[in-house]
Amino acid sequence: MKVIVQGFGNVGYHAAKFLTEEDRAKIICIVERDGFVFNPDGLDIEAVNSHRIRTGSILDFPGAQSSTEKERGLEIECDILIPAAMENAITIDNASRIRAKLVAEAANGPVSFQAERILQQNGIVILPDLFVNAGGVIVSYFEWVKNLTHIPFGLMERRRRERRNSQITSALESMTGKPFPEDMRGEFLEGGREVDLVRSGLDDVMRGAYDRMAKVLSEKPEIKDFRTAAYYIALHQIGDAYKAIGI
Repeated sequence: MKVIVQGFGNVGYHAAKFLTEEDRAKIICIVERDGFVFNPDGLDIEAVNSHRIRTGSILDFPGAQSSTEKERGLEIECDILIPAAMENAITIDNASRIRAKLVAEAANGPVSFQAERILQQNGIVILPDLFVNAGGVIVSYFEWVKNLTHIPFGLMERRRRERRNSQITSALESMTGKPFPEDMRGEFLEGGREVDLVRSGLDDVMRGAYDRMAKVLSEKPEIKDFRTAAYYIALHQIGDAYKAIGI
């Protein structure tokens, strides 16, 4: 899976980092305000970040092609294009030259209205910003809930989970006659860090939101794209809430 990331700030850097570490994607191009770096075999994200911190720019990163024509970086063929920097990164002027299969809007409004129509006509799927970059709001909600209860996530069951996992480990060792692999033991026996629980909750919410959009697309032929499906779901939820309180 070849990915291009536009913007190497907090959102772009972490998107690139997790896609390479957890999904084994190749980040072939990173686009910034002063240009882009490109390597068809994939960029070392941590090395690029270190280079940027040291020099103030991603340009001239060793082992990659550099260019100051940042617009061209968005037009390289790839599987996923992630605009994570600014509004209107893709407009009517360059939409016809975008060669991604999927555009994931990590920034707010990175695709203009006219550009969206061109991308759709060219068969490019767009995951809308109100879905893709909702993770920050979701985790902020988790934080709000935690502050209301004054109880860290996992406090009530962490030790029980540790005991259960320890029993599973002992049972496996007894049945197989072999010791549990040491490189897996610590993580398996751990009751679950708070950050792991937060990420699990975020994963579940995002998967559920995607499934609901996909269901609307499959069941309502008049709805043609994920953005419209997302608005359809949101407006119906608002309507249901108003009905519930008698408005």
